Amino acid sequence: MADTGNSAAIAAAFDDGPAYIPYLAVGDPDYESSKAYVEALDRGGADVIELGLPFSEPIAEGPTIQGALVRSLDGGMTPGRFFEFAEEVDVEAPLVCMTYYNLIYQYGEADGPRPFVERAAAAGIEGLVVPDLPAEEADPLREACDEFGLDLVFIVAPTTVGDRLDRIMGQVSGYVYVQARLGTTGARDDVSDQTTSSLDRLREYDVPKAVGFGISAGDHAERIVAGGADGIIVGSALVDIVAEGVENDLSTEAVADRLEALSRELTAGAKRGQAARTEAVESR
Repeated sequence: MADTGNSAAIAAAFDDGPAYIPYLAVGDPDYESSKAYVEALDRGGADVIELGLPFSEPIAEGPTIQGALVRSLDGGMTPGRFFEFAEEVDVEAPLVCMTYYNLIYQYGEADGPRPFVERAAAAGIEGLVVPDLPAEEADPLREACDEFGLDLVFIVAPTTVGDRLDRIMGQVSGYVYVQARLGTTGARDDVSDQTTSSLDRLREYDVPKAVGFGISAGDHAERIVAGGADGIIVGSALVDIVAEGVENDLSTEAVADRLEALSRELTAGAKRGQAARTEAVESR
């Protein structure tokens, strides 16, 4: 895979086959449990880990992740605590922060994204995903990310085409988050037909394509990677496990074991998809 970003660690995550990119909200349901859960994802085969920094108006999220962000905020999560978490959590996978631009812009004593990006870099964050930031307004954040060596990941929807797609792909680095279907985040029982057309539309751009929104099982991962994805992004299916742990008063260890098991299932599915894709190419 070509070097298409600032972070060598993120580039390396896509070098050896499809990347598994799980997401959890930091601090859900509490700080220490959240660390155990993120570390379980790492043991389960994560190649990159997206850490959600909660914001009170998460417009891209469905009920599952909204619930996680509420639990995190109720537990006292702040940007400062988030950065401490990133410094303390014991994982090998590179960390990406997923949050909203209001928090980034207002962090620190001066308006603008630079103080947030500088602190993120110091905490070991390798990239940012900012769902509500239009590519047309991303220059200040792009410049800060370039200054401090972070990737800036954009989300491409099934309806993103033409000049707007070109603008987004001109700003993106590390990988592009390919939205598998229209709507908000949430686990699904099937794989959207929109995924294949989205990947086809992005084929000319030399940046890894990671598909998210709705992946919840190994067979989903297999089909998406077989269809051309360079990685899979999984959030709601993992957050559901955390929520069930809260609802059923399960131990931290029990929830962590379930997160690790699903992660192993998803990574195995992605590898099967890669094998199927390779076989299809060789048989042509």
